[in-house]
Amino acid sequence: MIVTSAVRHAAAGTAALLFVLPGPATAAQAAPAAARPPVALPAAFASPAPAVAPAEPTPPARGAGVDPARLHRQGTQAQPLPGAPSVPWVSALAWVVADASTGEVLAARDAHRRLPPASTLKALFALTALPRNDPGERHTVADSELTGIGAGSSLVGVKEGYTYRVSDLWNGVFLSSGNDAVHVLAAMNGGWEAMARQMQEKARALGALDTRVVSPDGYDAPGQVSSAFDLAVFGRAGLQDPQFTRYCSTAYADFPAGSWSYGIANTNRLLTGADGVARYPGLIGIKNGYTSNAGNTLIAAARRGDRTLVVSVMNPRAGGGLAVYEEARSLLDWGFAAAGRVRPVGSLLPRRAEHAAPDADPRPVSAPRNGAAGERTDPREAPADTRGVPGAVAAERSEAGRDAPPASASAAFPLTLLGSACAAALTLWALRRRTARRD
Repeated sequence: MIVTSAVRHAAAGTAALLFVLPGPATAAQAAPAAARPPVALPAAFASPAPAVAPAEPTPPARGAGVDPARLHRQGTQAQPLPGAPSVPWVSALAWVVADASTGEVLAARDAHRRLPPASTLKALFALTALPRNDPGERHTVADSELTGIGAGSSLVGVKEGYTYRVSDLWNGVFLSSGNDAVHVLAAMNGGWEAMARQMQEKARALGALDTRVVSPDGYDAPGQVSSAFDLAVFGRAGLQDPQFTRYCSTAYADFPAGSWSYGIANTNRLLTGADGVARYPGLIGIKNGYTSNAGNTLIAAARRGDRTLVVSVMNPRAGGGLAVYEEARSLLDWGFAAAGRVRPVGSLLPRRAEHAAPDADPRPVSAPRNGAAGERTDPREAPADTRGVPGAVAAERSEAGRDAPPASASAAFPLTLLGSACAAALTLWALRRRTARRD
């Protein structure tokens, strides 16, 4: 009888405490609504399942099966199929032939060899600065904008105090390779050193990791280099910009000189047919260059039917000053003849950072306007990407679970509560029995 009464009091006390005190949330209750499994409805009330279209097969990635390291090898790289024409021999230290539409590299020689680019670097300058000013914008040239031009530079004839349209200045850049026009346009867009940094950033955004910009006009400067691969990247990117294409394909233009103007001709002989170099059928442009350190360099593009090719040629070692045009002609002819008869050996499309050349220097480089080279590390750094890093993932999980109660504590709480309730009920029963005896 006594035991029965004690048990009854314990059960009553436990029930009262469990009713008043909130119990711990279970894992299913703590989970957000979005994470809970859907409630199954009876078949009579369930909505009909929507028709699911069959998944389309994922197309293979462009350049799939191409070894990205192949273009870093020395020598000529080509993968001809049966019936393909032989790759022509050219004397240039480095060259690339690529399809401008797909970015596929058809053949190359020492594509990533770092060499001085000369004025072909103006293609990168145009990619960086062209979108920033309206062609019809007028600008009056200050004397300070023409200081620091290298001795022996090619000039279009920009004069202090004269007012020019931006389109005139760009004609001076593309046709006459005018370093004076480059200096003025750079001054309109932040200045010489800022432009060098912006060009460096643009090169990296395009996947041109061999290029180091010191002098935006391409004038020889210590540490300034590019590669046949990067020049082809710049050429291909330029062809996607109608303004760029219009300027680089212009053979002749008038350049203002106050109350009158004079004619200027494009120095790309494949475009104009000057100096005994035959014009190339379907040539679009793009940019030629020369310095005593770089030799002759050229980015050229041509269209034949529905196919557009871009070639880059750096420093031919034979044939004189015009050999760069004839070697580019041979490579263009081969590229059109080899259409569909070669497997690509690489791609001009940007690669992910982890596939970058291990010796690529990511730091933008700039130089004072007097041409003295100097390195400047960009302090701006992107936040670290922790995706795919095991240590970072573990840290995130640890941080997320730092304030969560241990699973064992949550499971033991109901048992502890029950024991406490029983003890309290037994104590209350004992007190009542003692009081009853005294009475």
